[in-house]
Amino acid sequence: MSPDSMNVEQRQWVDFGKRSGLKCHRVSIGAMRLPDDEDEAARLMRQAIDAGMIYIDTSRGYGASEIKVGKSLKEGYREKVILSTKWSPWNQKVEETDDASAACTYKRLVESMERLDVEHLDFYQVWSINSYEQYRQVIAKGGMLDGIRRAVDEGLVGHMGFTTHDTPENVSNYLDETDWCEAILFTYNILNQKYQEVIAKAHEKGIATIVMNPLGGGLLAENSPVIRNAIGRDDVVALAHRYLAGDPNVDTILCGISKPSDITGTLENFAKPPLTAEERKTLEKLTDLLSKENMGFCTRCNYCMPCPNGLDIPGILHVVYLERLLECPKVAGDLYKWVANPDKRTRATDCTECGECEDKCTQKLSIMEEMKYAAGKFDEAE
Repeated sequence: MSPDSMNVEQRQWVDFGKRSGLKCHRVSIGAMRLPDDEDEAARLMRQAIDAGMIYIDTSRGYGASEIKVGKSLKEGYREKVILSTKWSPWNQKVEETDDASAACTYKRLVESMERLDVEHLDFYQVWSINSYEQYRQVIAKGGMLDGIRRAVDEGLVGHMGFTTHDTPENVSNYLDETDWCEAILFTYNILNQKYQEVIAKAHEKGIATIVMNPLGGGLLAENSPVIRNAIGRDDVVALAHRYLAGDPNVDTILCGISKPSDITGTLENFAKPPLTAEERKTLEKLTDLLSKENMGFCTRCNYCMPCPNGLDIPGILHVVYLERLLECPKVAGDLYKWVANPDKRTRATDCTECGECEDKCTQKLSIMEEMKYAAGKFDEAE
């Protein structure tokens, strides 16, 4: 049955990959940005669960998210959901001695269960396998995978998976040997389609495919005139959701919930007809015009690195791309706080204009001028 011939209800529920044997809604809960108030967060979580959003993605690294999620799962709600959390030592060290060993992974897994106040996790994922080196640490004898397998053998965890920002080529290679993996979390949206083929490969292998950043980390929700003009439409958010709904290889997307309208708005968009394959291709051509390559801007090749003053040059240039070229100042400002850590002298104002980066830049960008621009927009404003 094609997506076009299904009714709305049929389109909303799919296999959560063939390997897991589970079913899920096309829209799931991203629990990274829950309200600060635990009671408010619990009400919001239950609203989403009651609406059908049963897969929950949280992490030890999301502040108090696990604790808030755990509170929301009382009074019978635990039995209604597919609960997943994640951790890795390269993303978050709880203790300085944390490593990718089986023992440390098992310890952090059990701690997550205590924070969630549950006796069983449906999924436990390795958080952000972003390089071949990290992948080898995961699968090595006595590594993270062995720690998760111990929890599976003890009945603490039902299924395993990982999240990634690695190159599509690397992820494709991992898929050829990860018979243990039952779910993968990827970035995918109308502005970033680099994982499209890998998602299709994972889906074909029966691995649940989960999409994070369906709105480009907030870019598509900021009402950018540049993005609206490029696609020739005002309903950018709805279009972004319908684009993903039209991809048969995507099982579910994460809806980051912080207010009730995040839930209702996303579900309303997924109830609309998904974009056809032809419509999706047309949209991809339009949004490709916004790529840094086509705009002649930094493509993060990293030839400019390392900076003698410790600046994350590609990171700061990406912020400039979001603020100046895409006209998304809020998202750019929020990202700059992560990229430019004042404790480590990585702000744009720390550029000494030595010129080494410009000598190495393959695109001959005026990096020093861009650093001045970033300093004026973000450092001086702050």
